[in-house]
This record gives sequence, C-alpha cells and structure tokens, in this order.
Amino acid sequence: MNFATIGRPLGCLKAVMRQTRQQRTWQRSLATAAAPETPNSTKPLLTSRQRAREERLARFQVYPELPTVRTNFKDPMPVLRQAQITMLDPTGARTRLFAKDQADAAKPGDVLMVSTKTGEPFSGVLIEIRRRGVDTAVLLRGQMMKMSVESWFKVYSPTVTAINIIWRRPKRARRARLTYMRKPEHDKGSVDNLVAAWKKERSTLRSKSGSGGVKQQKVKGKF
Repeated sequence: MNFATIGRPLGCLKAVMRQTRQQRTWQRSLATAAAPETPNSTKPLLTSRQRAREERLARFQVYPELPTVRTNFKDPMPVLRQAQITMLDPTGARTRLFAKDQADAAKPGDVLMVSTKTGEPFSGVLIEIRRRGVDTAVLLRGQMMKMSVESWFKVYSPTVTAINIIWRRPKRARRARLTYMRKPEHDKGSVDNLVAAWKKERSTLRSKSGSGGVKQQKVKGKF
C-alpha cells in the first residue's frame, strides 16, 4: 500500500487499490527485466528456467529440413492444357477467334452461328465468353419458335463443326457480359434476317469466284 496517502482523505477505495496494483506491476517489471550484457560475455544472462529449457533441447539432435516436392515443383497443367488445345484445334482458328489480343476476334454483342453434328445450326447474339482453356465456351441468345433461347457451346468440342461471325457490333460493348439483353426492352429478338443476308452474300461471293475460275479456264483453253 502506498504510504504517501496516509493522513490524507483516501477518497475512494478503488483509487487506492489502483495505485497498489500499479506499484506491484512496476516492481514486477523491474524484477523480470533482462540484465545488461557484460563486455566479456558473448551470451546474455539467462534465467534458470531458460537455462533448463536449453539443456533439454540440447539433448535432441535436430536434422535439417528435407527438400519437398514443391521446392522444384513445376505445374504441368498449363502444358497439358496447351497440348489438348493443339490436338482439338490444330490450325488455331478457334483460339484466335476468341482471343483477347486479336483485333478481328469475336466480341460480346456480335451475332454468331454455331453448326453442330447433332442438330441444325444455332444463331444468336454473343452474350458472354467464358475462357477456361479447353473448356472455353460461348453463350448465345437467339429465338426458336418465337421464344427466346440461350445456349452454351464449347468452342473446342468435337461436336461443333463450325463457328461463323454473321454480324459484328459497330460499337464495342462496354460490358463483358450482356445480361441486360434478357430484358424485353433490350432483347434483340430474332436474327434470321441477318443470317439470310449473310448466306446471300456468301453465295454471291462463291458464285463470282466460281465464274471467274471458269472464265479463266476458257481463256487458257483458247491459247
């Protein structure tokens, strides 16, 4: 107890106990303070408990840590994914079609037509591109029997025979996922007119190239 408070009004017992507690804490901190190192000693002075602990640890032989597999570990998955993509897409056309660094790649908002082995070609607006290596897929939104339909297509799937860009969006979309097109006021609806115009233009170009080849053969025959 602090004797400096004797003869004075204590005021409150709690204040006296607080002073006593602080004084005990200060004495305890002085008693447990580390002793300064002497100039001739190389190790600091240890307490009996610390010395006993070091003696116990000295009885055990500590071996160095063994090298783990992760020390020189190289992830084989990127090489495996690239090998699978090379096997499924030898020419690299589909990889370039949905690559981020290609200027002529397909972007959200474009109209695509996907041809498969199991059914008729499906055409719709490209809403989302999910890039997952071999599992890269695209989400198209179109219409079937006047009903809006969304369908996922795996880009590297063997069942997908062709992916064609029917129409390109004039201005780049400001979003990576055009989910707002599911609302009635933003729904593009049927894209059959764009598909018909694309097929007509394609047939015209083929016929012109074919006729040019025939004329060239006739001219060669004259000479």
